[in-house]
Amino acid sequence: MQRVFITGASSGIGAALARFYAARGCQLGLVGRRADALEALADSLPGTHKIYVLDVTDRSALHQAANDFLSLGSVDVVIASAGISVGTLTEAAEDFDVFLRVMTTNVAGTVSTFEPFVAAMKAQGRGTLVGVASVAAVRGLPGAGAYSASKAAVRNYCESLRVELYSTGVKVVTLAPGFIRTPMTAQNPYKMPFLMPVDEFARRAIRAIDNGVSYIVIPWQMGWVARLLRWVPNSLYDSVASRRERKPRQTSRP
Repeated sequence: MQRVFITGASSGIGAALARFYAARGCQLGLVGRRADALEALADSLPGTHKIYVLDVTDRSALHQAANDFLSLGSVDVVIASAGISVGTLTEAAEDFDVFLRVMTTNVAGTVSTFEPFVAAMKAQGRGTLVGVASVAAVRGLPGAGAYSASKAAVRNYCESLRVELYSTGVKVVTLAPGFIRTPMTAQNPYKMPFLMPVDEFARRAIRAIDNGVSYIVIPWQMGWVARLLRWVPNSLYDSVASRRERKPRQTSRP
């Protein structure tokens, strides 16, 4: 039986991945902040799974959960799916704490998720660590400095880790979602090209994880968009992107 540890399993991408892995007969370690959502998810899945109610910014609690799951036996896949997205403005002093929370959750949370599993996976000579970046990591988006920066950091961190673990048998996969239909994107007040149902994303993501793909953008159309954006001159990009609608700031919500 394969064992899979997933953070951010309360909803969205994490929950969708959990459903696919459970259908395969895997035993899951489900991490999230909302006990009711995790319990409902676990009850809906075949098999018996472990639930860990915690925030990934609590490194000690996260490590305790990871070590408890490791006590059951070897772990095959670890997915750091927990993440938050909210608008931020550098000129707004009250957004600084929000910026820190986004960076701590998205970046440090990914590192803290992987830490307890690296030595165990190296010892068994196999395993896959999966980080979730974003197409938003390719170029900075106005009003989304924290999110864009955090996802760029996740992408580069995962690449560094992949190189560190080269030839150990442990793979590092970076998923870069485009627009996926989840509660997170439901807050976006702008058009989202190639919007993909979350279950379709999960199906494609698991195929990439199975194949040990180092980096993949899903859906593939957004991969081409990302490649083109890298080549757009700054003067043109700045002019167009500056007119883009922005994700609401937490402090601006009613």
